[in-house]
Amino acid sequence: MDSGEHVPLLACRNLFKYFGALAAVNDFDLDVYAGDVVGIGGPNGAGKTTFLDVISGINPATSGDIRLEGRDISKVRPDLICHRGMARTFQLNAGFDSLTIRENVLIGSAFGLGDHGVPAVTFSRAVRERVERALELCRLTERAEAVARDVPVLERKLLMLASAVATEPKLLLIDEPVGGLNPHEVDDVMEIVLGLAAEGMTIILIEHVMRFLLQVSTRVVIMHHGEKIYEGDTQGLLSDRRVVEVYLGEGTADRLQHMLADRAGANG
Repeated sequence: MDSGEHVPLLACRNLFKYFGALAAVNDFDLDVYAGDVVGIGGPNGAGKTTFLDVISGINPATSGDIRLEGRDISKVRPDLICHRGMARTFQLNAGFDSLTIRENVLIGSAFGLGDHGVPAVTFSRAVRERVERALELCRLTERAEAVARDVPVLERKLLMLASAVATEPKLLLIDEPVGGLNPHEVDDVMEIVLGLAAEGMTIILIEHVMRFLLQVSTRVVIMHHGEKIYEGDTQGLLSDRRVVEVYLGEGTADRLQHMLADRAGANG
């Protein structure tokens, strides 16, 4: 690609994150372009969440270069990175338990988009419109008045997602959106993420549930010991010997091959 015509939305070069002598992220490069849905997989301890922590400013890189829309964010505070257009969710469900779903998303929208300094007493019409759109995209409109502490795990996950979506991010980071969900709930979240992608949202997501990862991603990255061992399409992933040996195993790779073949046949 001509870099003058197609500049990455996110460009990471030579990223390292050390914890003592352990390189949790080890010389990692990644380009993410507008409209990409990049799925990151790998064994536990591979460095996936640490990578998200590094690029979102929560745990800055030991060394390396991170650019969002060409601007260096390597040493920028996480709140300012959010204001520049990068929002994220977390593995553990986060939210204000005593507030409703709508109130939680209002707070995310109001404070995640731009630095307002002194907290506002009221929410603007623009904020409220962003919130209603995020609730709709995440299928939470009918549950918007439910108190966060009373809703099930799926809705807690969708609450986090809606709060991030309500900031209208240029880049959305999603960490294990379907962990702990049953197969029907996994399918529901899959449809929501595909809907966000159809809206043109650029996404990086981490997930261990491979059928989810493969079906929502336009490109897949596999990490192992902090390094990238694969980057490419789903078909290449399932035939990559190192990925099969260190992560998937033969049985899982075969099942995923059949799943993708069945899906292609159904779509054909």
